[in-house]
Amino acid sequence: MMLLDDRKKRILQSIIDDYISTAEPVGSRTVARKHEFGLSSATIRNEMADLEEMGFIKQPHTSAGRVPSDQGYRFYVDKLMKASQLTVEEMLSIKSAMDVKINELNQLLRQVSAVVSKITKYTSMATTPERKNSVLKAIQVMPVERGRALVIVITNSGIVKNSLINISETVSLEYLITVSNIFNEKLSGLTIDQINMPVIREIEILLGPSQEVLMPILNGVSDCINQIDSSEVYLEGTINMLNYPEFSDVDKLKEFLGLMDKKELLGRLLNDLSQGNKGINIRIGKENKIEKMKDCSLVTTTYRVGNTVIGTIGVIGPTRMDYSKVLAAVNFMKSRIVDEVEKLLGKSSDEP
Repeated sequence: MMLLDDRKKRILQSIIDDYISTAEPVGSRTVARKHEFGLSSATIRNEMADLEEMGFIKQPHTSAGRVPSDQGYRFYVDKLMKASQLTVEEMLSIKSAMDVKINELNQLLRQVSAVVSKITKYTSMATTPERKNSVLKAIQVMPVERGRALVIVITNSGIVKNSLINISETVSLEYLITVSNIFNEKLSGLTIDQINMPVIREIEILLGPSQEVLMPILNGVSDCINQIDSSEVYLEGTINMLNYPEFSDVDKLKEFLGLMDKKELLGRLLNDLSQGNKGINIRIGKENKIEKMKDCSLVTTTYRVGNTVIGTIGVIGPTRMDYSKVLAAVNFMKSRIVDEVEKLLGKSSDEP
């Protein structure tokens, strides 16, 4: 990397900036015409030949122009890229989108993913962390129809899940209220692993002779916790890829859409990238471990409040991504997310 003198750096930057903007291979005449380097086309052509030999740019097919390589993009992101800021209009649109009433962390991540996709015009992904040993805060059992009820579980982190269960048709609303109170008294503050036989025995004693709802409700609580502990993946803006010539090839587009359908794989990918990484992670082209992402770049960041992982956001697009714009959007969202999470957790801690 030290072999690049200032002139080569400026020419490389101009090639990448132009290619990101136009998606057209960049020739020496274009560089000479658009950028005031005070150099002839022949000199720029010689410099471009050096950059190609060093692996920073390459020649697609028989085109006279050059396009960046993965190595070129990496040097650009690390050394050359100019930081950009969101426009006032974009910041206001983010604020407006985040002003909707949000009741749980998963809903917040979905909203953030949608906003990031709208601003960047790429595909965004968000995943919740695998929350092992979620702590129960409140449990409620509500009748839905004769013979069916809804178990609602709220955790100390503000996540809400529900599970539909079958119960006896003779169970009354008043009895379910009593049952809810008993379950809250005995299970609030526990993790799923702490709901052991002594605890269940205490609930049995309080329920008295009518214990037919015990196991269905416990199964409902267990189902809710399993939903919470499992990582969830949200996708937004997949259709945005149709706007980029890189995906005009039908086979390449099918490959990309097929990858987006594999949410379990994407969830593992985002969670792996979040491990121990408190900044922004940028994987370019072949730096991605997944073969089908070799023509894409992935920008991820993990949002935390204190030491608690709230979730991971990723933006995926062609390697000709507007990296500066993506980083500006992701960074701007950080403070908004922390504000929203603190508000949400503060609000939920005040609830009865």
